[in-house]
Amino acid sequence: MELLIVTMASLLAGFVDAIVGGGGLILVPALFAVFPTTHPATLFGVNKGASVWGTAVATAQYARRVDMRWSALLPAAAAGFAGSLAGAWLVTVISPGFLRKVLPFVLLAVLLYTLVKKELGRNHAPRFSGHAETAAACCIGLVLGFYDGFFGPGTGSFFVFLFVRWLGYDFLNASASAKLLNTSTNLAALLLFAWKGHVWWHFALTMAVANVVGSVLGTRTALKHGAGFVRVVFIGVVTTLILKTGYDAFLK
Repeated sequence: MELLIVTMASLLAGFVDAIVGGGGLILVPALFAVFPTTHPATLFGVNKGASVWGTAVATAQYARRVDMRWSALLPAAAAGFAGSLAGAWLVTVISPGFLRKVLPFVLLAVLLYTLVKKELGRNHAPRFSGHAETAAACCIGLVLGFYDGFFGPGTGSFFVFLFVRWLGYDFLNASASAKLLNTSTNLAALLLFAWKGHVWWHFALTMAVANVVGSVLGTRTALKHGAGFVRVVFIGVVTTLILKTGYDAFLK
C-alpha cells in the first residue's frame, strides 16, 4: 500500500512538473506522510531518484518541438549541477528550516508580479544573446541549483519565472528550458544523496516509471495548449505552493 500511494503521487507529480514545475509540492509531502519517521535526506533522495527521470524525459519531449537555446542552456545546466551538489551536501550538515518562513512571501511576490503583468510570458522575445544570455542563464542555474539541492520547494516554478522575467522567454519556452536545468539539479542532488546512502532504490525506481508516464502526458498537454495555458497552470501551482508552504511555516 505504501508503494502504491507514493507511486500514484509520483505519477501526478510528473504530470504537473512537466508543465510548469512544482511536482515536489505533490511528491515530497506524500513521502513525508507515508514515512513520517524517516530521515528527511532519505525522502529527498527518493524524490530526486523518481523526479530526475521525469524531468529528463520532459526535456527530450520539449526539445523536439521547442527551439531550445542550447548555447546558453547547457552551460547553465552545468552551473545548476554544481550549485545543486553544493546545496545537497550542505543539507546533510545543517537544516534548511530557516527558509520555511521566508519562502511563502517570496512565492507571493512572484504570484502578484505575474498577475499584475498580464502580458508577462505570452510572447517569446529573448532579451539577451550570446555571452550575455549565457551569463544570465548560468546565474539562474547556479543560484537555483543551490536552492534545489539545499531546500527545493518551488524550484521548477522559480526557474520558469526567471526565464520569463529576466531572459524574456514565453511561458512555454521557459518551461522547456527549466526542465533541462531541473534535470541537471535533480541529478546532482541524487548523486550526492546516493553517495551518502540516502536513496531507497526499490521505491525510487518504481516511482520513476510512474513519474515518466506523468511527465510525457504533461509535456504533450503543454505543447498542445501553448504558453497561455502554461501561464494559467503556473499561477495555480504558485498559489498552491504559497498555501502549502505558508501552512507548513506558520500553522503546522
